[in-house]
Amino acid sequence: MANERLRGAIIESGLTLEQVAERLGVSAKTVERWINEPKRQPYRRFKYAAASLLQCEMSFLWPEERTSAEVTEAGNAELIKLYPHRSVVPNRLWPQLYAGATRQFDVLVYSGFWLTEDPAFHQVVKEKSSAGIPVRFMLGDPDSAAVATRGADEGIGAAMASKIRNALVNYAPLFGLPRVEFRLHATTLYNSIYRADDKMLANGHLYGVGAYMAPVLHIQRIPGGELFDAYAESVERVWETARPISSPTDLGGSSA
Repeated sequence: MANERLRGAIIESGLTLEQVAERLGVSAKTVERWINEPKRQPYRRFKYAAASLLQCEMSFLWPEERTSAEVTEAGNAELIKLYPHRSVVPNRLWPQLYAGATRQFDVLVYSGFWLTEDPAFHQVVKEKSSAGIPVRFMLGDPDSAAVATRGADEGIGAAMASKIRNALVNYAPLFGLPRVEFRLHATTLYNSIYRADDKMLANGHLYGVGAYMAPVLHIQRIPGGELFDAYAESVERVWETARPISSPTDLGGSSA
């Protein structure tokens, strides 16, 4: 049976299939399949985008989906604590977070310089490496356009790239440890993400403000929640496109 709710919402909106497809970033044939072959479900991001575009509840267009209230309730349960600034997060929380890692240990930042000077954090990395747990560091490529833009936005210019280079030097003792990998990325970083298994600290970025003054979400994955997974998926996308390096001075081949 065709998805008549989706068809009707598109007609009601006054948009053509081609216009809907263009705004969602897909082909018109794809939208037609969503209508005529409902077993071929869109990815969730397209469901959200379509619902927003057509001004409908996602659960109306796709009844098998949960209501916004249910999603919101699950999201609230995922939030452990909100810190208004990274500077007020207890210093001990970062190594404590990673001390609980048994499967995943991820650091996604531009520099995260302050963390490189924490002896307790270094010790946790070494312990997890010895235990055979994969540790993934993703730092900004200091020669990339994205890093230069962030430096300009924060009013520190080339100092942003210098912080990354200094952070890599501080991490020198960790290069070569078993299961510890470093990569450089050139993405526009909207959040610095510190993940250990099913818990993480997500430090948002605000235009013109250093990350230490931006909010931090302490969140956990729970059944039915979507907040944690949204951040976790972004980590994977950065990791896949980032460039591996083997030493603190292995900065050639810039992706700028």
